[in-house]
Amino acid sequence: MTEEEFDAFYAAAFPRLTGQLYAFTGDHGEAQDVVQEAFVRAWDRRREFLADGAPEAWIRTVAMRLAVSRWRRAKRWLELVRRTPPPEAAPGPDAEHAHLVDMVTALRKLPEAQRMAVVLHYLCDLSVEQVASETGAPVGTVKARLSRGRAALARELATDDGEREDDRVG
Repeated sequence: MTEEEFDAFYAAAFPRLTGQLYAFTGDHGEAQDVVQEAFVRAWDRRREFLADGAPEAWIRTVAMRLAVSRWRRAKRWLELVRRTPPPEAAPGPDAEHAHLVDMVTALRKLPEAQRMAVVLHYLCDLSVEQVASETGAPVGTVKARLSRGRAALARELATDDGEREDDRVG
């Protein structure tokens, strides 16, 4: 891949990958950082990138691994210093943003493997077989993770909607 081809690939894929990683991490700035870092790592491999056949999948995998590593490091640090959790962010200005925040909040409550399967399948539009290939899990395991993840999201989002209605009535 030439520098010009890589630049065009970056311009097309960065926003999409950032959105996917935002759903995975729940933090837009963190999503931008890990996607940018993955592209930096890809830059050194750009010459053989098209030979791999799936450069966007490679970058997404690297970005997700970076996000998980950062999360683990942050978790260890927080456990070490025993800081109090940060205050909750103020809700967004419009309903669409609020629904996105609710979805990301619900996704963050899923176990990592379920969250990754749900994000890859529903937000990245990968087939179950492609999710299995990217995660290294058997197809049956991916199907189970998707089923459990959907059920957990449905419960979580139904609970959130119920709480909101109660708040409006009372």
